[in-house]
Parts: sequence; structure tokens; C-alpha cells
Amino acid sequence: MNTFTFAQDEPFSLESGATISPVTLTYETYGQLNSDKSNAILICHALTGSAHAAGYHSEEDDKPGWWDECIGPNKAFDTNRFFIICSNVLGGCYGSSGPTEIDPATQQPYGLNFPVVTIGDMVNCQVQLIDHLGIERLLCVAGGSMGGMQVLAWAAHHANRTHAAIPIATTAHHSPMQIAFSEVGRQAIYADPRWQQGDYHTSAEKPDAGLAVARMVGHITYLSEESMDQKFGRRLRGREKYGYEFKTEFEVESYLKYNGSKFTQRFDANSYLYITKAMDYFDLAQPSGSLAASLLPAEHIKYLVISFTSDWLYPSYHSKELVRALHAVGADVSYLDIESSWGHDAFLLEVDTMTSLLQSFMERLVREHSIDISPDNPQKSQDNNAF
Repeated sequence: MNTFTFAQDEPFSLESGATISPVTLTYETYGQLNSDKSNAILICHALTGSAHAAGYHSEEDDKPGWWDECIGPNKAFDTNRFFIICSNVLGGCYGSSGPTEIDPATQQPYGLNFPVVTIGDMVNCQVQLIDHLGIERLLCVAGGSMGGMQVLAWAAHHANRTHAAIPIATTAHHSPMQIAFSEVGRQAIYADPRWQQGDYHTSAEKPDAGLAVARMVGHITYLSEESMDQKFGRRLRGREKYGYEFKTEFEVESYLKYNGSKFTQRFDANSYLYITKAMDYFDLAQPSGSLAASLLPAEHIKYLVISFTSDWLYPSYHSKELVRALHAVGADVSYLDIESSWGHDAFLLEVDTMTSLLQSFMERLVREHSIDISPDNPQKSQDNNAF
């Protein structure tokens, strides 16, 4: 894991008008940067993700990075050919500046004193990181869910910094239903007496109960009715008939409780508040009110837009709306609505289909932009994480 700190002398301005100084991003890289720095790909993570996108940190790790199926040698994002970058977002809880980090003014964790951030702020920080790495223009920016929102913000607001964009299972703006689900999760955290108005970091007890419920609500939206039926049905856990009592009886109840509890061991409640709020604020059509007008500066970018038929968190019509806007500005866009029963999580689970699509698209980018990915022309990065 690497860190990059900036804005030590001049505060970093946020879209809200607030400022923060300094700003730190944690990031990981995979593969090697070529001599003209033209083979770099930025991967953007989803709500609860981190910079650890692939591989293992140590032999003791029980699982690899969150997109290990797609990043690595001979995978969709082939680290034999490309230099992959993934950073933890501003407001996160994996080492980047956020509510869990120390406020220089108080020498205590920021808590709710950390300023509210947006998807645009996250991307503006990533631009600073790309500048730090000496990369003038990315070959591609890719990500799913909230990662896809970051991809769209890159395309709309930093169109001259990337050749291509791959927004997956995402949206150009949250619908009222999506905002409602976010708010239910936040209210669960607020209702936990251990939350203490966000000032719990010096306490031995964290608002784990509220955060677990928030995760349970969110997790339901990541699945589909078909996948839940296949995985759980109405099966009981450890018993053959109903107990007629208020205890965990169904397999699906046990699954949600387990995932909620496990989530509290790796994520922060305040970060959950900040990041879900950033997602709710995201609206690519603003300030003009026109999605096509917002994407006009990015008309030269090549797009691969992917959605999934059973995704009810970000239904396919959200991606189709985006594709129509891209067509309206004459953009080069490929779109596929993948048949899948996995719901929103399909972008992590439909590995074979995703690999085929992404490899084909990346081959096209290499060919059309004459990217030199020959093995005898690497520039080894000091930040590289070996595979």
C-alpha cells in the first residue's frame, strides 16, 4: 500500500466550498508503466471498496483484492501489458483522508468535523494522484457502481485526461428510490446510541449495530430476487420446522446477520455516512440540467457501458439513458446489457463474460492509440505491487 499526500501548503478546495489540508490518498499499483506512460488504467472502487483491488498483501490474507478476478496477468486488465492504479476515495476508511483520520487542528479523529465530500471531489483527488505519477493521459478509467460514477465524472470533467471510459452497473444520478435506501442505512447508524453524533472513535464501543443494519439493507439491493431464491429459498437454518419465536430461523436471515457483523470489522460508520451522501449528491446532468450537454466535452472518449438485466439497484434503463445521451453528442459508445441472475453484484461475479468484453475493448484501445506494451519497453514503477 502506498500513500500520496498533497495540499500541505495550499488547502484543497471541495465542491461544497469547504477546504481541507493536507489530503492523503492510499493507492496500489499493479504491472509496469511503459516508457511514454501511455498504458495506465485507473480502476475506481465501489461504496465499501478500497485501494486493494487485486492480489494478496501477505500469505496470511484469507482473500485477495476486491476485483482480483479481473486484474492480473492474462486477466481482463492484463498486468503483463497495463499499469493498473487503484486509490481509496476521499472520505474512505482505508488510509485516505476521511472521518477516521487525525484532524491536524485537534489531533483527534475528524469524525463529523470532516467536510462533506462529493464524487467530484474524489475524482479531483485522483487527478492529483495521476499528476504525481507523471501520467499525462490515462488509457482508460473503469469501475462499477460508485466506481462507475467516478468514471463518468472523469469523462465529463477531465475529458482530456483519458482516452476511454468503462462505466459498469452505474447511473448518472441517484433516483429517489436509491436515495431512500441510502437514507435508511444512515438512519440505522444515527439510531445506534453508540454513534454519539459521530464522536465515537475514542470509545471502546463503536456503533456496530447500526452499521450492521445499514450493511444488511445495502446487501439486499446488491442481490436479485432470483439469486436470493436460488441461494436461500425458504430454507430454515439448523431446524426442520418453525420455532414460532423471534430468533434467526431462515437461511437468508442468518446470511444477512453474518454479513452485517463481518462488515463492522472492516468498515467505519462515519465513512458509510459520507460516501452514501456523496453518491446521493451525484448528478451528472447538473448544472445545465442536460445529461448530453454535460457529456459534450467528452464526445471524443471511447465508451464501453455495461449493465445487467437483474440489477434492480441500478436498473438497465439508467445505462440506456446514459447511452442515449452519449449518442446525442456523437460519442463512440459500445453498450451491452448482460443477461444475468446475480443482480447488482453481477459486475463482480460474471467473470467470463466481463473478461471477454473487457479484453476485446482493451485490444481495440491498444490498436487505435498505438500503445507500446512490448515486454522490452517497461518503465518499472517504484510504487508497483508485485504479483
